[in-house]
Amino acid sequence: MLCVFDVNETLLDLTAMDPVIGGPELRREWFGLAIHTVLTVTATGSYRDFAGIAGDAALEVAARHGRELDLAALGEGLRHLPAHPDVEAGLTKLREAGHTVVALTNSPLATAEAQLQNAGLAALLDRIFSAEQVGRLKPAPEPYRQVTAAYPGEPAVMIAAHDWDIAGAQAAGLRTALLARPGVRPLPGAPEPTCTITALTELAGRL
Repeated sequence: MLCVFDVNETLLDLTAMDPVIGGPELRREWFGLAIHTVLTVTATGSYRDFAGIAGDAALEVAARHGRELDLAALGEGLRHLPAHPDVEAGLTKLREAGHTVVALTNSPLATAEAQLQNAGLAALLDRIFSAEQVGRLKPAPEPYRQVTAAYPGEPAVMIAAHDWDIAGAQAAGLRTALLARPGVRPLPGAPEPTCTITALTELAGRL
C-alpha cells in the first residue's frame, strides 16, 4: 500500500508555534486563515506559494490583535516543528509491514524537506512531494495525482488530520484515513473516510 501523509498537523505538531504567534487561540486563528486562503486560491483556479500564504495570514492575525510579528522567527519555527509523539513509531510500523511511505504537503519542497529532516522523519519516508511541483494546492486533484502517478498500480491511502485534505484525496480516487487528533472530525455531509484512527500507530493494523 502507498501511504501518503500530510505534514503540518498530521506528522508535525504546530503547537510549537504558540510562542511565536501569541498562544494557542491565535495559532488556530492563523492556521485557519491560511487554510481558508488555500481553499479560496484553489477554488478560483490559481496558485500561491504556501509559505507566502502562511506569512501573510500570520501578519493579518497579528494586526487584528495589535501584535508585532517576526516573520523570520515564524519561518524558523515552521522549519523546526517537532513530530507528534505517535509519528515515529507509526511510520516505522508501516515500513516494517512493507508499505511505501511518502509525504505530500502544500509547503514548498525545500521547506518540507527541511521540516522533515529537522524533525527526524526524513529517513522514514521513501519520498517527499510538494504541491509546488504541480502548481496547484491541495485539495485540488493534481497534487494527489502526481503521487499516484509516481507509483502506478499501487493502491494509495491519504492520511491527514484535515477534513478538506481527506475530501480532496477522496475526489482524486485515493482511499483515506482521517487522523482524528484532538478537535478533528470528518467534514459534515462529505463521504466517510475509508477509516478513522486516533494515532498513527493504529494505521498498520487497519490496512
